[in-house]
Amino acid sequence: MSTPLRILGIETSCDETAASVVLRDEKGSGRILGDVVLSQLEEHSAYGGVVPEIAARAHVEALDTLIEEALLRADVTLKDIDAIAATSGPGLIGGLIVGLMTGKAIARATGKPLYAVNHLEGHALTARLTDGLSFPYLMLLVSGGHTQLILVKGVGDYERWGTTIDDALGEAFDKTAKLLGLPYPGGPAVERAAVAGDPERFDFPRPLVGDARLDFSFSGLKTAVRQAAQSLEPVTENDIADICASFQRAISRTLKDRVGRGLKRFKEDYSSVAQPALVVAGGVAANQALRATLQALCDAHGFRFVAPPLQLCTDNAAMIAWAGAERLAAGLPADGFEVAPRSRWPLDGGAQALIGSGKRGAKA
Repeated sequence: MSTPLRILGIETSCDETAASVVLRDEKGSGRILGDVVLSQLEEHSAYGGVVPEIAARAHVEALDTLIEEALLRADVTLKDIDAIAATSGPGLIGGLIVGLMTGKAIARATGKPLYAVNHLEGHALTARLTDGLSFPYLMLLVSGGHTQLILVKGVGDYERWGTTIDDALGEAFDKTAKLLGLPYPGGPAVERAAVAGDPERFDFPRPLVGDARLDFSFSGLKTAVRQAAQSLEPVTENDIADICASFQRAISRTLKDRVGRGLKRFKEDYSSVAQPALVVAGGVAANQALRATLQALCDAHGFRFVAPPLQLCTDNAAMIAWAGAERLAAGLPADGFEVAPRSRWPLDGGAQALIGSGKRGAKA
């Protein structure tokens, strides 16, 4: 499609309520016109994690106002919008219902097409919004619910090369923080504590390092952290800092091996790509130590390293709007009003589920 597109995006899959207006110009370049994100951190911090019912109610209370604000910041009205994009999964079902139903209502009232977007596709395509990246490229998705190495071949065309066989990396960070008495959210708390710690004090395991497959595992590492903390009780601030630093070091070395093997495979399979690229996406991508590890790894293998701005690594509506714009520009059909939210929704629907599948579908 060779005409400019303005897309309204809605994101309510977890504990951020977000709305955004994004422009995709006739050359395929993107620009964020208006973007609003409301965090629910205070509502959930007392519980040490996200409470689904509280999250859903907060979305209901805030979403209409945020959409109005995003349109105001973009200096457009709903008449100027070409399509509505709303996260339809994966995520917490209550929040997904709020966002998708709101998107349906706006689409119905305005006559605009509706795109029910996979939240993970939003992450996968963000690098094209921020850096104009061309297909194909490799993506490391690291979040609270997912740790995957995915080949991004095109809009709606993804191939999973590796996934976690137990815990997601973000989950490992959160559980480590909770074990050590650090505040929620756990990832940033562990990263802050690690700055003052000795990464050599504890020799934590690096699961699956050396394994030919490209999957990940963090359950054993999490167990080793718990055992180390229990052996030191009561733990001091120095102990906590050293555990966090050693934990982060073990993860960095794990990613270096797992992702490094993926880079080698990409070069073998796509030798004609002049400038191969690795994209890191998801909330854990905000961790500066892990970014530094991946940057060095890419430099060593001749890859371009693309890490979106921090505000686009965590949940946001700009990536959802952009995914909708990409789907519309690619000529993919809009969704009907019968489309339903999905708590589980793998990017690569043909990949074997390694950590569970049931009535709600494959988890990863």
